[in-house]
Amino acid sequence: MLKKKFTEAPILIASNWDLPFELLCDASDFAIGAVLGQHHEKHFRPIHYASKTMTDAESNYTTTEKEMLAVVYAFKKFRSYLIMNKSIVHTDHSALKYLFAKKEAKARLLRWVLLLKEFDFKVLDTKGTENLATDHLSRLENLNENVLDPKEINETFPLETLSMVTFRGDSSAPWFADFANYHAGNFIVKGMTSQQNNKFLKDVKHYFWDDPFLFKICADQVIRRCVHDKEVLNILKACHN
Repeated sequence: MLKKKFTEAPILIASNWDLPFELLCDASDFAIGAVLGQHHEKHFRPIHYASKTMTDAESNYTTTEKEMLAVVYAFKKFRSYLIMNKSIVHTDHSALKYLFAKKEAKARLLRWVLLLKEFDFKVLDTKGTENLATDHLSRLENLNENVLDPKEINETFPLETLSMVTFRGDSSAPWFADFANYHAGNFIVKGMTSQQNNKFLKDVKHYFWDDPFLFKICADQVIRRCVHDKEVLNILKACHN
């Protein structure tokens, strides 16, 4: 049901070749995201979503370079739509405008600029708070950069139904609150033994806080939102009914 809802109108639309295409681009410390869409009746409507994790080398880029990497990735990803059409790029880093006019730059940046010159587009400065779709695709913090392999997000849904992932261990342990407090305020539970403390610090590395939610980077490299026990049944009922 969720798969169907995310891939049918009014969420995704077919492209209209008489209208300009628009790109929403953003980058975080370890990932980049992009949305291709068009404005229909004064509303932005998405055509396609794209996101990928950065390589080790890319993660060392400056903030400006990462923002430009997101734009380059978007044009490569959606080249078939954009190569012969006018487009508008929305990004939350105004320095991109400066880079396009910069005469002295790194060879990598010059290659990017040359690639982008193939396309007919203009850049509109859009802050992260106004660019929520791609900001969300790109902003999740990578706490396992040495574990995750750079790859594009899997766009397939292996299951047609929503299932619940249970916590392995003592189900009575207040792990949700403890992990959330640690990442939200760097608070460590007092009174733990040395062994318990070591296990806590080992387990908590697989979680991160993106206010107001707690997320886990699972063994299959899928990021899942953690929910409190009180929410589980309501979520399952809402998705299956």
